[in-house]
Amino acid sequence: MAADDIQTSSVRRIPAWVAPIGVLVVAYGVAPFVGGSYLFEAVLTPFLALSLAGVGLNLLTGYAGQLSLGTAAFMAVGAFAAYNFNLRVSGLPLIVSIILSGFSASAIGIAFGLPSLRLRGFYLAVSTLAAQFFVQWALTKFGWFSNNNPSGVIDAPALTIFGVAFDGPVGRYLFALTIVTALTGLAYRLVNTQTGHNFIAVRDNELAAKVIGVPVLRTKLLAFGVSSFVIGVAGALWAFAYLRTVEPAGFNLDRSFEILFIIIIGGLATIRGAFFGAALIVVFPLILSRLGSFLLGGLFDSGVLDMSQRIVLGALIIGFLITEPDGLVALSDRLTKRRLRSRQPAANP
Repeated sequence: MAADDIQTSSVRRIPAWVAPIGVLVVAYGVAPFVGGSYLFEAVLTPFLALSLAGVGLNLLTGYAGQLSLGTAAFMAVGAFAAYNFNLRVSGLPLIVSIILSGFSASAIGIAFGLPSLRLRGFYLAVSTLAAQFFVQWALTKFGWFSNNNPSGVIDAPALTIFGVAFDGPVGRYLFALTIVTALTGLAYRLVNTQTGHNFIAVRDNELAAKVIGVPVLRTKLLAFGVSSFVIGVAGALWAFAYLRTVEPAGFNLDRSFEILFIIIIGGLATIRGAFFGAALIVVFPLILSRLGSFLLGGLFDSGVLDMSQRIVLGALIIGFLITEPDGLVALSDRLTKRRLRSRQPAANP
């Protein structure tokens, strides 16, 4: 057997489920007991919400090839819908409110996805941009959505599932982790079914997909619907588990670009890519803030941090697009294979 064949066999002997199970063991069994409140409130909880939004957008853009710039709008729909379902329907469990908020975002996503039946690429991105401005305008214009709060701010309800209260930083983290784990598992299952294969076929070549019998129009709308559902739930987590209070301006265009950057940096058409990209987006400002304060002291204020973050993040995206267009996932896989090969004993000639 050739050396390359032995090395490849060694890599393939590791089951695909080992890594996610290991991560979940650490996330549930270790992190809650060793992490401080800052870790949960400033790092892990926003990381989970952004990762789930990245998973949703990757289903649409990475797998189905439909570019969207309205991600934050669907997050906003999810957050405000969950708030209103919980507020106005007496006795409705919170988890049901969140599921219904996902369906609400899905309905809006399908409505704004209708132009995809005629438009592609840049033109479709511009049309989805309309969702961003329309949703933010509607939530600001009509006070009913925020229970007539003059500032448009909504507050999170108590986080309870089946009678179990998720209080404090650790509780909110576990609440977000459970929902993200469930939806990520469903997304992974979806992309490995015929529906997921249809997404990829439409992305690669619509004409060829139509020739082999893929229902192109239905597949596009399904991609918008499923993606918006996941993003809507992510918006509810962002509002309820992380911020605890949010206004329409919290889901602005910058947030849409942030989610887009997550899947570009992490890797398109891969579920793991959303988590890799979100980890970088969440941790990067913290590292930059510490480094800037160490080097420049008081000169490195919030304005300089924000501008520096935009400049460095833009440079990183350009660098990834040039040197590693498949994102951090491809880089991680390459390093893992190289490490395994270095441990593999030399094959006999």
